[in-house]
Amino acid sequence: MQLFPGRISRQSKDLYHVLTKCGEITAEVSGKLRYEADNPVRFPAVGDEVLLDREDNIEGNAMIHQILPRKSLFVRKAAGTSNTVQVIAANIDTVFICMSLNRDFNLRRLERYLAIAWDSGATPVVVLTKSDLCEDIEARLTEVGSVAIGADVLVTNALEREGYEAIEPYLRTGETIAFIGSSGVGKSTLINRLTGIDLLAVGELRDDDRGRHTTTMRELISLPGGCFVIDTPGMRELGLESGDLSRTFSDIEDLAENCKFRDCRHEAEPGCAVQEAIRAGCLEKSRLESYKKLQKEIGYDGLNSRQIEAEKIETMFAEFGGIKNARNFVKNKRR
Repeated sequence: MQLFPGRISRQSKDLYHVLTKCGEITAEVSGKLRYEADNPVRFPAVGDEVLLDREDNIEGNAMIHQILPRKSLFVRKAAGTSNTVQVIAANIDTVFICMSLNRDFNLRRLERYLAIAWDSGATPVVVLTKSDLCEDIEARLTEVGSVAIGADVLVTNALEREGYEAIEPYLRTGETIAFIGSSGVGKSTLINRLTGIDLLAVGELRDDDRGRHTTTMRELISLPGGCFVIDTPGMRELGLESGDLSRTFSDIEDLAENCKFRDCRHEAEPGCAVQEAIRAGCLEKSRLESYKKLQKEIGYDGLNSRQIEAEKIETMFAEFGGIKNARNFVKNKRR
């Protein structure tokens, strides 16, 4: 069977909109792919590159037979108590984490977004929106700089051109960017400015500080210049299925290297370099509390960075009974 390449642009329940060289078509998942998909991550998502049995809808919906290898995958724990995973988007090069400089400003939420972004394989960039509503931008930048270690931080004001042009250097031909953040922080407004038309509905933060949900589904949009952008629904609550805490909290990880005990939990142990940094005013106590909270949430409570990496590897090779058995499996396959 001849297969044709395409890219998922939208999803409406079990129906997918796919971009092909002949235009946008509708498609469904093939029976075999549906049978083999034992969890939501194995189903197509917005941004995925796929192989289909046709490039048009002349004879009905196309069938998606294969998802090509992903270079990045952005997931979160689904809302509620089901403990299922929700795929937000795939194959993102740069993810812009939007946070407004007024009532939405929240460093702890930003740490959550950063942990998921680093873990996804995409490069996070923090975008501070609505700068015209902030009285002390420098103070806010200092606060964000203390948690957004290794990530670029941009200040924008979507009402004026000079306020959002800082994003333009990241719009590289052939690459895909995405905007995430709470509802009402200005994601859709920024995308409208970048496209040059009012493509997406926009909304403001309500009086109770909660944003209005103006984007109801994820969508891949082509920008002038050959770059693609994915807008996402607002996510105030962001449950972690996994996260790269070693990148997000690299300052704590570096301090922990100097702790007296290798298994230090950074509580009341003697010679704890992390607690010493808190007493010296070099580290905020709330940041350590956030670090521990996220560790517990993703099942890495009390583990150091080396132990976390070992845990990840064991999880990856769990179906073989561990990495040693996986190596033996590979060796036997080569004989």
